[in-house]
Amino acid sequence: MARGQQKIQSQQKNAKRLNDKKKQEGHDQKAAAQKALTHVCTVCKAQMPDPKTHRQHFENKHPKLPLPDDLKDA
Repeated sequence: MARGQQKIQSQQKNAKRLNDKKKQEGHDQKAAAQKALTHVCTVCKAQMPDPKTHRQHFENKHPKLPLPDDLKDA
């Protein structure tokens, strides 16, 4: 009879472990992706990961506007 109880406990423990792993993976990826987008365009509020991409975006999408001071050295 002890084996039946051990089996149930083992299944519950495994289900909890898999559920915790699934939750952790989903949230970590979203949070990491959001943290990577640190630069925000002042005109259209688009988010970019680095200053080089931010400068390229600004030059291509907003060519008539003057380049912001923080992008002149990038």
